[in-house]
Amino acid sequence: MILAGDLGGTKSNLGLFDVKSGKLVRVAEKRYATQKHSGLEEIITDFLNGAKAKVTAASFGIAGPVVNNRVHATNFPWIVDGAAVAAHLHVPCVRLINDVEAAAYGIAVLEPRDLDTIHAGVPSPQSTQIVIAAGTGLGEGILYWDGQRHIPMATEAGHADFAPNTKQQAELWKFLSERLEFVSAESILSGGGFQRLHEFLDPSVRHPGFDDGTVDPAPEITRQGLSGECPVCARTLDLWVEIYGSEAGNLALRTVARGGIYIAGGIAVKVLPKLKNGRFSAAVKHKEKLEEFLAQIPISVVLNEDCPLLGAASVAWHNL
Repeated sequence: MILAGDLGGTKSNLGLFDVKSGKLVRVAEKRYATQKHSGLEEIITDFLNGAKAKVTAASFGIAGPVVNNRVHATNFPWIVDGAAVAAHLHVPCVRLINDVEAAAYGIAVLEPRDLDTIHAGVPSPQSTQIVIAAGTGLGEGILYWDGQRHIPMATEAGHADFAPNTKQQAELWKFLSERLEFVSAESILSGGGFQRLHEFLDPSVRHPGFDDGTVDPAPEITRQGLSGECPVCARTLDLWVEIYGSEAGNLALRTVARGGIYIAGGIAVKVLPKLKNGRFSAAVKHKEKLEEFLAQIPISVVLNEDCPLLGAASVAWHNL
């Protein structure tokens, strides 16, 4: 039996998988609130309590850089050591991978219904692809073609500097630089970024959670932005999607990602109507000299939020 996990700053999903007819089949899954638990071993023990099948392989996608199969998580206070987890599970090896790297592996095992193409472009299936995933943080990954298949590669590009490319975005940078030590792409393109953009656009309009650290204001901003109940929320979503598209375009340029852009992460599905209205795609290609090139890149939204979990399971299955 394969044990896989997708460990993030807000939630951690664990799943047990079997392999039948050459496909991964999930037999159990449970979601945990990450911040309520002390570490991976704790939730593994709870998850496997009463399980009859023996775990023979395991892999986990984690939000943070993996160094020597060990991760000091970026947005939650866990240190995960692959050797220690392997000893806990009594298996020879546990593979740790970056969470967006896990999503990149997961794309290969998704069903067609798990993707929504928002810009057809010109398919180039044997070219480099990229994954960009906004959630609690911002993950960015690369899938390069080695001549036979796409090989996922993790980055920590979400922590690179935010690059404004309009006058409004330049004003946003000034606004954030007075409040944050670093104005990174992640400081905007994450759940916490919605409140920052909302306060930049109109600090006089407040919502539940703005002044209460125990309440996440992002869901309410998203809801009112999509419904149009709050004009500031609607403008917030528009600006957020515009910056998201611009960052995806930057990554596509840096990697010459003719093979496609995949938008993953928990936020994408929640703001899907805004991603599909053309603003994201327009921002992707709004670059110096190469607008025609960028316009040819297909863009798809990953609808299956278990994509990183499936990717981690695939890594354990194939011993990648």
